[in-house]
Amino acid sequence: MIPQTQRLDVKQAWQIALANVIKDPLDLLKQLGLSDKLTAIDGDIVKKFPLRVPQNYINKMRFGDVDDPLLRQVFPLLEEGLTVENFVNDPVGDGLAVTAPGILQKYHGRALLVTTGACAIHCRYCFRRHFPYGDSNPLASQWSQTLATLADDSTINEVILSGGDPLILSDSKLAAMIADLEQIPHLKRLRIHTRLPIVLPERVDQHLLDWIQHTSLHVIMVIHANHANEIDGEVEQAMKQLREASCQLLNQAVLLKGVNDNATALYDLSERLSELYVQPYYLHLLDPVAGASHFDVSEQDGITLISQLRTMLPGYLVPRLVREQQGEASKTIIS
Repeated sequence: MIPQTQRLDVKQAWQIALANVIKDPLDLLKQLGLSDKLTAIDGDIVKKFPLRVPQNYINKMRFGDVDDPLLRQVFPLLEEGLTVENFVNDPVGDGLAVTAPGILQKYHGRALLVTTGACAIHCRYCFRRHFPYGDSNPLASQWSQTLATLADDSTINEVILSGGDPLILSDSKLAAMIADLEQIPHLKRLRIHTRLPIVLPERVDQHLLDWIQHTSLHVIMVIHANHANEIDGEVEQAMKQLREASCQLLNQAVLLKGVNDNATALYDLSERLSELYVQPYYLHLLDPVAGASHFDVSEQDGITLISQLRTMLPGYLVPRLVREQQGEASKTIIS
């Protein structure tokens, strides 16, 4: 539990940074000297899934570079308006996996909690960009039902906090949630899937570290970095603090055209993660979500890239190339 002396009613630095994210594509382009070089899609697409990017992340982008791999991940390009066969709103079957309010259960022994629909950053390839978050919030009035569902299934030994991004929630709310989960005797592990330590490293502060250190559950944090340029000194410090809090660190990336679809970029990412004691875990083939077809890299190209990486890196630094397929009992290992 979080010590009672902490003042969580006062806004923390990360919350202030979160309140000042950039939301206007024109503002982003102006900062990067690209006002006349890129055009954002307009209309309903951007209204439903608007630009959202923290200033800290923008500071890592290369000025004047329309092909910057970080910019490409967040800028709403005109290609998002293309209608492409087999690119759909629910590419991994999340809707069919809902077993109780906020709970998705696809794999044996694990249950995923969709804790929030909010993120610090809107990645344009997000496989849940069309997810009906309003219908799946376990932290609202349905939390007791969510807990009861978890408690009634003794085969579940790991809970995964996802979203959105679970670290958008306040530490007081997270600590209260974890305290409830700790009361379920068959739960052993708490896995947190989050992009915030990469895009908003201020989020890793003492308040967060306190509840991580005080939980009886084994905490695994799966961060999400796609490119070595996302990892600067602030991210490095955040990873150090999480390690010192006994948090196991893994990384999952998505293979994205124009971002990391070459062996050099993937090599640099694994090497940088290794320096931070973060294990490269999964390299996902793109989930075919509507609006993201321009990021797609073929399965064969992915296999070729992994083969190249095996000649460049020790085996433990080569992520597993995977695809999530609706109805399967696990991720499908491609290479």
